[in-house]
Amino acid sequence: MKTISTFQRLKDSNEKIAMLTAYDYSTAQVLDKAEIDGILVGDSLAMVALGYENTYNITIDEMLIFIKAVSRGAKNSFIIGDMPFMSYNLTVEQGLENAGKMIKAGANAVKLEGCNEHILTLIRRCTESGIPVLGHLGFTPQLMNTLGGHKIQGKTSDKIEIILESAKKLEQAGCFGVVLELMPADSAKYITENLKIPTIGIGAGKYCSGQIVVTDDIMGKFTDFTPKFIKKYANLHDTVLNGIQEYKNEVKSERFPTEKESFELDEKEKAKLSEL
Repeated sequence: MKTISTFQRLKDSNEKIAMLTAYDYSTAQVLDKAEIDGILVGDSLAMVALGYENTYNITIDEMLIFIKAVSRGAKNSFIIGDMPFMSYNLTVEQGLENAGKMIKAGANAVKLEGCNEHILTLIRRCTESGIPVLGHLGFTPQLMNTLGGHKIQGKTSDKIEIILESAKKLEQAGCFGVVLELMPADSAKYITENLKIPTIGIGAGKYCSGQIVVTDDIMGKFTDFTPKFIKKYANLHDTVLNGIQEYKNEVKSERFPTEKESFELDEKEKAKLSEL
């Protein structure tokens, strides 16, 4: 089974870390069979799986349901639970309690956004309690309203240094890695080269220690919008749609079910039935 040591070993040996999201048992099984290094049960499931407009509305109790499902399906990949909006921002005790709930539900670690003193204290408390933490800098979706929307971060040398300083603080507080989201590739490269812990990029170019994207995006299942940094490896939406339309047509035309998909009485019982 993969651990935080796996992430550091891959970083130190210059082997890229491959991560994806999963929200359900069957997807987690597939990712595990593909030997994906890490699975993030991301708060993106608020939009992708539950149909919310953004990630703000999902609760810790909802997240726990999906973490349990993923942990049943993935036995080797490292599972990280995304701490949802306002589940760790009020007090350190609140954050520690909710992080513990995620571990008890089956996660191997949790992910936190930002780098203020409250977050740093919480990271230290989590790691002291045996809860590994993945940090998250750059574009942080839970702070989208204060950032002014989906904006690329780290576009100037001054901003890059600020992000690097924050990343180093996360490293010192005990994070085993840090997600860098929505920033120029050269910015992410500079930050990666100046950290001991691995960086996981999402829309941050190829120089990060690894990559993570939403599985439903790269498989073409979620179609409400497609981020610029996504490459589609399949088109499940159209495949599923075509299959369902074919099923409907066969039901309407009485071509499904056939004898192959049906159960039959033996001849003796058929005879009895015909006499009724």
